[in-house]
Amino acid sequence: MESPAEILPGVIFYSYLSSERKEKACVWNHHTLVLQVSGQMVLETSEQNVNISAGEVLLIQKNQLGTLTKTPGPSGHYETIVISLQEDLMRRIALEEKMEAQGKYTGPPNICLPNNAFLTGYFQSIIPYARSSGDEMTDEMGLLKVKEGIKLMLLAVPALCDFLFDFSEPYKIDLEKFMLSNFYFNVPVEKFAQLTGRSLSGYKRDFQKTFGMPPRKWLQDKRLNEAWHLIERKNKKPSAIYLDLGFESLSHFSNAFKKKFGKAPTVGGSKPIKNRNGMP
Repeated sequence: MESPAEILPGVIFYSYLSSERKEKACVWNHHTLVLQVSGQMVLETSEQNVNISAGEVLLIQKNQLGTLTKTPGPSGHYETIVISLQEDLMRRIALEEKMEAQGKYTGPPNICLPNNAFLTGYFQSIIPYARSSGDEMTDEMGLLKVKEGIKLMLLAVPALCDFLFDFSEPYKIDLEKFMLSNFYFNVPVEKFAQLTGRSLSGYKRDFQKTFGMPPRKWLQDKRLNEAWHLIERKNKKPSAIYLDLGFESLSHFSNAFKKKFGKAPTVGGSKPIKNRNGMP
């Protein structure tokens, strides 16, 4: 079976692993519900570090960047069931069930839901579809399962109505603060624009005003200066940091580092270059 496998195309997924894996630069375009069936998952974003184990349920807010570390449990297995709460589906449910946000959600973006027998039973009803390649979930049944999950979440945490049914467009957020917290994620500039509530042209224009240079150049300089700090001041090995700083390969990182500082990343004595804001 492939991992992840689609139980209901584009909506419900089953993930199975037998060895640890760290996934970089995950982007959540939709609210996402995760049941940890076995093993452990660690979600890291610029704002939170969340750890869930077997039997726990995590709700992830849309429009986020993060990393996932997936670790099998004592049995040697890692299993999750993931439900992508796609916005068009959520709008349909809102209309059919007459649900709407009453205000702006202001809580944490990622929430470990309280354990209760209802949510546990709900996910147990999906597991047979995940583990059996012969049983298929129809679209109608899938929609009913998503509705059931939403109602059970709201029963456990009523305030989630504002979390789940806010369909307003992302507003412009503080560009400088967001980029300084998320520069190490290796995602396209277009995705950074979307996550800051801007069109691509508006993002580039605001970025130039804020940092005095185009996004791609700033991202390269910022990542390399952070690499210099980690290598020269923290004694980190290049092979241990290049992926965490958004570089796709060690050779790409080494070439870029040498081009900027004139020396290979294993050689000390380089000095980081600062931009006009005095920040490396």
